[in-house]
Amino acid sequence: MRPILRRLALATLLLGAPLLAGCTGDLPRTDVDGDAERRDNRNPLDEASINEIMLTVAGADEAVAYFRDALTSDPDSPSLRRGLARSLAKAGRYAEARTVFRDLVETGQAAPRDHVEYALTLARLDLWDEAEIEAQKVPADYQSDRRTMLTALMADHRQDWAAADAAWERARALSPQPAAVLNNWGVSKMARGEFAEAERMFEQALIYDPSMFSAKNNLAIANGLQRRYRLPVTTLTDQEKAVLLHNLGVIALRQGDREMAESLLQQSLDTHPAFYEPAAEKLSALRGS
Repeated sequence: MRPILRRLALATLLLGAPLLAGCTGDLPRTDVDGDAERRDNRNPLDEASINEIMLTVAGADEAVAYFRDALTSDPDSPSLRRGLARSLAKAGRYAEARTVFRDLVETGQAAPRDHVEYALTLARLDLWDEAEIEAQKVPADYQSDRRTMLTALMADHRQDWAAADAAWERARALSPQPAAVLNNWGVSKMARGEFAEAERMFEQALIYDPSMFSAKNNLAIANGLQRRYRLPVTTLTDQEKAVLLHNLGVIALRQGDREMAESLLQQSLDTHPAFYEPAAEKLSALRGS
């Protein structure tokens, strides 16, 4: 079942990435001439507030650019380095995030949350032994929804489904944004072949966050893996419809349903508001073969 889970996660990351975007906005700049003067006059509370805004409100790529730029003026700042690591992970750039998190740990600057986020990053890279080692560094008295989500992922990897469900339930109760927890829990259910439960989790995630494309994508995948090649009943833009139809077409092709795959890929091309190259390439290859 583990290859299924990795394949589903990869589909969510790679196929859904072009549609994932965060809110952006212009933040007031408080530049002061001279690096030394900038460091001397910086208010740590203001910096922490701005860093958190960039991590929670700004788009992932914008946050990466912000922290990279800030580090040119203060390369030794632990808060800026952890901001860069977290924003890289948020952007799905896990290999880069791993390098920054590792540096924080090796220099003794890692806070408990850094160990959690580092372990989650290692898990996303399928480096489970390293993730287990890093998870053990989290203080026992440190509790958060992210720490509980890490516990759930580790239990999933061990296929200890009872422990995983208990941890996912705790993470949902603790999380201020339960949509992400429910979406991940749904992937766990789908990896076990519990499609009805998986669909319920994805649908609940979309109730909390109707814009979450990864939940829409996973809901479509759950249908496709059961040979129900249909779009989920939720609000979709034309671009989202095209991507999901393409993904369903790929699943149909892998399951040997060639005629259905061709139909879905053609629908993807017809639906997309512009030209959708991935669908065009696969359709051309399918018809050419």
